[in-house]
Amino acid sequence: MFKKLLSGLLGSGNDTPARTSASAPVEYKGYLIVSEPEDLGGQLRVSGWIRKPLAGQGQDVAEETREVRFDRSDMVADREACDQMMIRKAQRYIDEVGDDMFGSR
Repeated sequence: MFKKLLSGLLGSGNDTPARTSASAPVEYKGYLIVSEPEDLGGQLRVSGWIRKPLAGQGQDVAEETREVRFDRSDMVADREACDQMMIRKAQRYIDEVGDDMFGSR
């Protein structure tokens, strides 16, 4: 127990978070929200992707998709709660920023 406490305080040498499996995409205003939390030793960090398929919008490549990684500092113990929080936060971000999240192209 003492060793685990010290490794948590001092770093265990392997601080790379493990990605969990991606959830099924949730469509919102033409965007796809995909929750893919990071497992940080029993806690899940809210993160995933926001994607926008561009098919049918006059693009040269019919299957082009724009995407941005969406990482937050929120930590949750339960996968379902993490997915729900990801969707809620991503929807708010989409409402506030829209296509500007992809930067200038």
